[in-house]
Amino acid sequence: MKGFLTIGLLVLSNIFMTLAWYGHLKFKEWKWFESAGLIAIVFISWGLALFEYFFQVPANRIGFKENGGPFSLMQLKVIQEVITLVVFVIFSLLFFKNETFKWNHAVGFCFLVLAVYFIFKK
Repeated sequence: MKGFLTIGLLVLSNIFMTLAWYGHLKFKEWKWFESAGLIAIVFISWGLALFEYFFQVPANRIGFKENGGPFSLMQLKVIQEVITLVVFVIFSLLFFKNETFKWNHAVGFCFLVLAVYFIFKK
């Protein structure tokens, strides 16, 4: 159960992280942000990133083996990176219609799946 909770929290964390890191690139399309300066955008993104930490820190604490969780530190990091890329691809395809998913991206994801396999291999 801790494994599923950890992964769920990591997904939520990465949604906020992706919004903070890349969501601001779409702000200029929204009336209430079109005149916002860089400093304002940084603070808005920083505010979104705060919510990332509300999910990331508990996910790592719950999931870490030395705290009674099922994952080693290396496993947590690989899980987080794969979730980050999956969330990013979904985000970019939904919000940035000019971005396309190409064959080399698929190959890269296959290698990531292999990375997960090797990290979890005993």
